[in-house]
Amino acid sequence: MKKTFTVSVFTENSIGMMNRVTIIFTRRHLNIDSITASESEVKGVFRYTIVLRTTRAQVEKVIGQLDKLIDVFKAFVHEDSEVVHQEIALYKIKTASLTNGDVEKVIREHHARILTVDTKFMVIEKTGHVNETQLLFENFKPYGVLEFARSGSVAVTKPMKEFSTYLKELEELNHKQ
Repeated sequence: MKKTFTVSVFTENSIGMMNRVTIIFTRRHLNIDSITASESEVKGVFRYTIVLRTTRAQVEKVIGQLDKLIDVFKAFVHEDSEVVHQEIALYKIKTASLTNGDVEKVIREHHARILTVDTKFMVIEKTGHVNETQLLFENFKPYGVLEFARSGSVAVTKPMKEFSTYLKELEELNHKQ
């Protein structure tokens, strides 16, 4: 049965790394719903957060292949219940929409905020889950959405040990050998 999984991949920061990571998903004909990359809590270590819908068996095979890549320290898979995740969405809508007060009501109802107001447009920000940002997009459509951009999901894990702890354990094992 297909489910949503969040894959965290910890790597060195090297050129072409994102391509090497994503090609593994492509070869297995898996569609990535979102991908983000940033420095992790460990200096010099990058974190890729990848969200996809697939089966547990498929994602486990991908994790095995990711772990074999040079420059990958470790890859982990998480189900939705094991992570706290959010994304940011930006909406550019016509400033003229502000005149009747309905747009402001929609903004308040969705706990969004206005980032900037210009003579022709305004930019609104919403942080939340994909269904929340999509719902706000649908609510803004009647007012004239000029642009819409959504980041990929960023996530931190709940029960799993931290990556820095994993690195320390590896270091201790290397010293014993």
